[in-house]
Amino acid sequence: MQTKIKKLEKSEVEIEGELDIDVFESYFTKALKKLGENLELDGFRKGKAPENVLLSKIPEVRILDEMAEMALNEYYPKILEDEKIDALGRPEIAITKIARKNPLGFKIKTAIMPETKLPDYKKIAKKIISDVSDKEKDTSVTDKEIEDTIMDIRKSRAPKKHMTDVDLKDGPLESLPKDRPLDELPEFNDEYVKNLGPFENVEDFKTKLKENIKLEKENQLKEKTRLKIVEKIIDDSEIDMPEILVESELQKILYRMESDITQMGLKFEDYLKHLNKTVDDLKKDFRGDAEKKAKLGLVLNKISEVEKIVADEEQVAKEVAHILEHYKDADPERATLHAQNVLTNEKVFSLLENQ
Repeated sequence: MQTKIKKLEKSEVEIEGELDIDVFESYFTKALKKLGENLELDGFRKGKAPENVLLSKIPEVRILDEMAEMALNEYYPKILEDEKIDALGRPEIAITKIARKNPLGFKIKTAIMPETKLPDYKKIAKKIISDVSDKEKDTSVTDKEIEDTIMDIRKSRAPKKHMTDVDLKDGPLESLPKDRPLDELPEFNDEYVKNLGPFENVEDFKTKLKENIKLEKENQLKEKTRLKIVEKIIDDSEIDMPEILVESELQKILYRMESDITQMGLKFEDYLKHLNKTVDDLKKDFRGDAEKKAKLGLVLNKISEVEKIVADEEQVAKEVAHILEHYKDADPERATLHAQNVLTNEKVFSLLENQ
């Protein structure tokens, strides 16, 4: 087999080649047998007709197509391995020459894992962390914040006026009418907080609430700082992004969006009509987010590769057990990949945050 590899834009390659005559011909009998398996012919049991009968009933072009498909299904992975091509997704295959007693000519175009050139990510992380102001670092909790949160809780647990016959024409999804509390709020006392959870009294509730608000502020600061670090690293990285990775992230965004809309009791088609948009319009709207998400994955993966960061096997096992316990239909293999990815990324962020 002869092959020629040509690099294309957006991290794609074209593989042009020919499969030798004898190799291609070796698939003739296999292809004919496969095509004859479901062929019903008078006087013969299904799949039991002799070769000469099958040849009279099956057009040669169908046999050739089946031979080509079988041959390339077997040889494509070998080409990737021999040429050390890290392919992504399904390839586009075009047959350039096909005939009996001749080599099989083909062209295969496939996306490949893009080369990612990273900036000095440690220097970037160090600068962004040092630029965090004392005001931003202040995660102390005021009495007013505690009282405001308590008021929100009381309002959320008050008797509701139920809205009915919600119509999409009333406004965008985020401004649809919601349940509205009455003016009268339940009294905030020891009995009230005990109904909220394992709290001894009002003071105990306020103490734990303060701890939770502080923790939330710390997490928000952490996420905000992480976001600044990775956005700067992404902006300064050189990545020839393949379209397939962007499309994959777009599909995830649309899937989550459709799930959220459906859970609210609305039809996704109706919501699109309300927005006066199509799925293609949404893809255009979210393309920037999808590209950024795809680049984030590549950047984190590259840093973990450079720094030789791997997830702890024991932690992965615990995370997988947790996933399978809560999602009975989850695929263990995919759960393991997910856990490895999440835990590895967390270690990468930890490295960046400790600069």
